[in-house]
Amino acid sequence: MTLVPALWWLPAALASVLLLDAALSIRPPKFIRDCLDGVGFPREWWWTLIVIKALASAGLIVGIWVPGVGATANAGVVAYFLCASYAHVRARFLRQEFWVNCLGLLAFSVAVFVFSYLV
Repeated sequence: MTLVPALWWLPAALASVLLLDAALSIRPPKFIRDCLDGVGFPREWWWTLIVIKALASAGLIVGIWVPGVGATANAGVVAYFLCASYAHVRARFLRQEFWVNCLGLLAFSVAVFVFSYLV
């Protein structure tokens, strides 16, 4: 395992997607509201997802230069989307948001981890 990414642009791309997701979550569009309501995530806690995604994005960017930070942040992003996937399955909310957004971002974050830190 490498401590800095082999391909810097992969974690930068994941960071960009997470930052966009965090920005969208400030005033969530219908598909995000439907997703969070569908899994039963309390509205008074929605702000935490913005913080988590913004911090993960920052960690991925810092990790391009600081050994270990990016791999740790990337592992956290994978864990986040694993938990989100579990929440969807548990709530039986398996609509398009689950397949495209949740599993899509889980696959992307796993691929970034593998090709940035393991290969």
